[in-house]
Amino acid sequence: MRIIVERALRQNWERLFSYALRLSGSRDGAADLLQSCATKALAAAPPEEDERVRAWLFAILRNIWIDEHRRGEVSAVAAEEALEDEQWRHDDRMIAVITVRQALERLAQPYREVIELVDLAGFRYGEAADILGVPAGTVMSRLSRARLLLLNAIEGGTVRPFAARQRKRANDQ
Repeated sequence: MRIIVERALRQNWERLFSYALRLSGSRDGAADLLQSCATKALAAAPPEEDERVRAWLFAILRNIWIDEHRRGEVSAVAAEEALEDEQWRHDDRMIAVITVRQALERLAQPYREVIELVDLAGFRYGEAADILGVPAGTVMSRLSRARLLLLNAIEGGTVRPFAARQRKRANDQ
């Protein structure tokens, strides 16, 4: 069974890291989440069907993040600092990424999660349902509603400067 988990971890490492990065908001936080996920997965018995192992790994990762988030170990300040460290280029693609990211932040957690799993991580509805612990129909209706809310957030809002940049400008004056 350990071999199945190791293989699934290797095959999905980049996707798991990407999902962990979106959840935690920082590379260090994502690395910590992924390490905890791997440790927990290797110590547990995976699902009997090989095709369910990937969704099982993402569910473990999500549950670890929820537990840490509830304990306050993941902070918004760390996410802002991580964004400051990135090198931003001011082209149309980056503006679109920022706009979508900010719009996603304004969505309620259930809507944001379903978009991250289905649209960003590429899970099928059934897999996302397994990860979230809800019926597939709920995922489909939540995703439909989430996409509309995201579109409205993008159309109704404009790109805002990050809080760290606002503080810097205030200190410069």
